[in-house]
Amino acid sequence: MKLKAKTMDMDAPDMMVVLTKADSATLGVKENDRVRLTRGIDSAIAVVMISDACIGEGEVFVIDELMDKLRLSDGDEIDVKYSVSPDSVRSIRRKMDHEKLSPEEIRSIVQDITDSKLSRIEISAWLTSLYINGMDIDEIAAFTQAMVDTGDRIHFDRTSVFDFHSMGGIPGNKITPIVVAIVAAAGMMIPKTSSRAISSACGTSDFVETFCNVELSASELKEISENVGGVLAWGGSQNIAPVDDIVIKVEHPLGINPRAQMLASILSKKVAIGATHLVIDVPTGRGTKVPTIEAARAYARDFMDLGEALGMQVECAITYGDQPVGSAVGPILEARECIRVLEGFKHPSSVIEKACDIAGMILEMGGYMNGAARAREILKSGDAHKKFMEIVVAQGGDPELKAEDLVPGEHVFDVVAPSSGYVHNINNKDVVSIAKAAGAPADKGAGLLLYKKKGQRIEVGDLLFQIYADNPAKLNRAKDMAYKYMPYEIEGMLIKRIAPTRMR
Repeated sequence: MKLKAKTMDMDAPDMMVVLTKADSATLGVKENDRVRLTRGIDSAIAVVMISDACIGEGEVFVIDELMDKLRLSDGDEIDVKYSVSPDSVRSIRRKMDHEKLSPEEIRSIVQDITDSKLSRIEISAWLTSLYINGMDIDEIAAFTQAMVDTGDRIHFDRTSVFDFHSMGGIPGNKITPIVVAIVAAAGMMIPKTSSRAISSACGTSDFVETFCNVELSASELKEISENVGGVLAWGGSQNIAPVDDIVIKVEHPLGINPRAQMLASILSKKVAIGATHLVIDVPTGRGTKVPTIEAARAYARDFMDLGEALGMQVECAITYGDQPVGSAVGPILEARECIRVLEGFKHPSSVIEKACDIAGMILEMGGYMNGAARAREILKSGDAHKKFMEIVVAQGGDPELKAEDLVPGEHVFDVVAPSSGYVHNINNKDVVSIAKAAGAPADKGAGLLLYKKKGQRIEVGDLLFQIYADNPAKLNRAKDMAYKYMPYEIEGMLIKRIAPTRMR
């Protein structure tokens, strides 16, 4: 059926077109069916929406992305035909029925997601089936490989490529630049790609971009890594495992993160950049993604088994995660604290200890003895800071960069202790919520600076934390949230008084 294309200037969740009721009836399609659009040698699959508003018979609304893909202008004639559902839909139904999928079926699903042949509803069904029924290691390995194969790969000249990844779920986990600098200063190569925040107050790339460019092409990433030894790049700036970015947009509103999807997502990016040795940080504890040691061990086993299936040496670090790492939460605040450690400051000790322990594991994978001690030597000597500055300059940063150059938001509010006692707990999720209310991570100066940690004695009126914001409205919003969801639990040494019942 020949129809005239009209531009639909909107962001749509799917490759989508809008037809009138009459034209859809003529084509024999219903809402959410598929049609193939063809113009000359160009063609694309789109999901159908039906409406008689602002469109007449003989016309088809086409989203901008499809207009560009098919090189269409308003009024161009295009051929529209019914298109059957791809075979991958049947494979999704099989996984919903708890059946094991073949590598070919998994590859077909991943390819169809990449090519926009599956609607958000179908991708949601796929993720839900993984969340409920899961995958075995063979399936996850096939899933991982399919994610790698649908994107670009980076091939380095070195035979040993080192990397690490944190599962996240803990605010203030700012160790990446320190780890990368230590490992690169030891003569090993670590091309680190990181993410931006999805549900947290700050991802690694959110704070690294406050002092250097993180949007590097694949060729830039390779060149800097090989010349300097390390890189701090945003993973979304390369076409590495692109299906992951599509899936994340569907996962987020569903509020799920299927284990198989998470494992494949992490390992696919590592395979794509050619990592041969990988350390996975698994933060565990109250308020993290992995609340118990038992669950952390299970994840560690999965990561190591999957690494073996993919030909990669994987080790895992189960780390303490039931309170923020260090004192700072939010882009500029985290960047400043991270750089201070590299400059030689002795605190926060939790940042130094975690960074050196993780870096030490990587050093030992590379042949060093007593890796954590060696990592501390490299940090203390200033070699890590020197290497960090080489990376910063290679990524377009200021060669004179200092921690104090980074200034957080000008609007500040102090939150003080309402009672005396000991810090019994700091709620990670509440810390993140308050920092996000202040504007983090979009507002680089927004965030929290914590002055007390678990186990410390406090008195009424002691400063617990400061809220930073770039504008007063967001500061007030964060302040209200801080009083509504106080992240600090303060208790005395007396838990409960027990006394005998008095006789009357």
